[in-house]
Amino acid sequence: MRISTSQFFESTSATYQNNFSSVIKTQQQIDSGVRIQTAADDPVGAARLLQLQQQKDMLGQYTANMNSIKSSLGSQEIVLDSINIALQKASELALRAGGAISDADRGAIANELGSIEDQVFGLLNSKDAAGNYMFSGSKTDTPPYTRNNDGTYSYQGDDTQLNLKISDTLSMASTDTAKSIMEGSVNTGRTQATLQPPSVNDGKVSVSAGLITSSPVFNQSFAQGQPYTLEFTSSTQYTLTDATGKDVTSQVPGNGVLDPDKAGGQSISLNGVSFDINLDLKDVPAAERDAAVAGRVFSLEARPDSFSASRTPSNDSTAQITGTTIDKVDAGAADAYRDSFPSNGAVIKFTSETEYEVYAQPLTASSKSIAAGSMNGDSLSAMGVTFSFSGARAAGDQFVVNRNNHQSQSALDTLSQLRQALVIPIDKDPQAQQAQRDAINSAIGNLKNASAGVDSARGSIGARLNAVDIQNEENISMGLANNSTTAAIGNTDLAGASIDLAFQKAMLEASQLAFVKISQLSLFNQL
Repeated sequence: MRISTSQFFESTSATYQNNFSSVIKTQQQIDSGVRIQTAADDPVGAARLLQLQQQKDMLGQYTANMNSIKSSLGSQEIVLDSINIALQKASELALRAGGAISDADRGAIANELGSIEDQVFGLLNSKDAAGNYMFSGSKTDTPPYTRNNDGTYSYQGDDTQLNLKISDTLSMASTDTAKSIMEGSVNTGRTQATLQPPSVNDGKVSVSAGLITSSPVFNQSFAQGQPYTLEFTSSTQYTLTDATGKDVTSQVPGNGVLDPDKAGGQSISLNGVSFDINLDLKDVPAAERDAAVAGRVFSLEARPDSFSASRTPSNDSTAQITGTTIDKVDAGAADAYRDSFPSNGAVIKFTSETEYEVYAQPLTASSKSIAAGSMNGDSLSAMGVTFSFSGARAAGDQFVVNRNNHQSQSALDTLSQLRQALVIPIDKDPQAQQAQRDAINSAIGNLKNASAGVDSARGSIGARLNAVDIQNEENISMGLANNSTTAAIGNTDLAGASIDLAFQKAMLEASQLAFVKISQLSLFNQL
């Protein structure tokens, strides 16, 4: 095969250009310290470097998330610590109220409790540095609590914790909800003792509303046997019967025996509930004590569910719900209420002045009615409950009804109830005195439970902060390994590159000499 001069020229020119490019690339690798300038330099290494860069970016985001979590949890811990201090002060005031001797003293304590109540209310509605409410769950633009006109409080947030990823496989909650901290506190005062007619409340015999000493026993045993009937047969004896009429006196320590001369009252421990019996017989002659006490009958049972109702502000009418009671028309009414009333509350929506539909909360565009009907005068019955109204309704009116089964109670409601109880005059009023004692005793137990809930939340925050610190150390180690691997793959080996550069320069010089000689060849050189 014959090779032309032009072919020689092109071949040596290409060799020269390749050697020159190799020298330039190696020199750039040495100058920049980066071995892989483009993906063509090392396709496998370039792909691996891309993965390592993505991991590095994720580690940076995890670090930012951990800093955000630590800041958020740190702020919450400060607020919860302040709440705990306030609750401890309230507990001290409740104990002091039990020994206060005058209405004026109790009024002064109520004023102090009012200040603490406002403080706790403000703390629970605290915002973080970004202006979001700390304890509202995912509803960060909604204050967790609002104060109702009757002095109660309503939780407006949800039970959703905000989570952030701090590793490829681990997410961490950056918030706690007031519902989980406050709303789950066990209510120790959810029973009642009611004096039955024809007995007259003259203060000679009183029975406290009762305190829950064991929720599991109460739920399993007390609830099944209620209402219990406590009947005094004399100043030293009483009997207890359950709802079926069965005598359960032997189940109570003391077996129905009283000591009328014992100071400070006596207790009945019945299926997880403790009731205090107080006999005030100091002005009754000894011979007449049995007659003064015998025949007094009290009913002991759990407090019935209560309801809070509110109208939607956009209602066309000014109608209001004025009363809500559980139907007791027949034996099945209570079952209808328990089985059908929504646990999260109900929404009553009027389609005309008299026609209505009932929905479970929350009401959405896809919600289906769970009850419907027509008004009977100024009241309606649905789900085993009767709702009474004032004023004419209009189509489109909506009313929200929430129920309270008293199994739990927030610290705010406890403080409010205790404050209101202490401002009521009780001097020379045995019934008011017993009601106030019940409020104080219940508040002491409930504040203790609320403090325990706050402590539990603070413990959870501490555990998460520790977990974040541990994960941060692991992420730092991963980052160091990432940097090491990236350097091994992408950085230039200066010793090897220097040898390659020297060799490539020699090759470049040789190709230059060859190119010069070949470029000068012509027919005249042979003549």
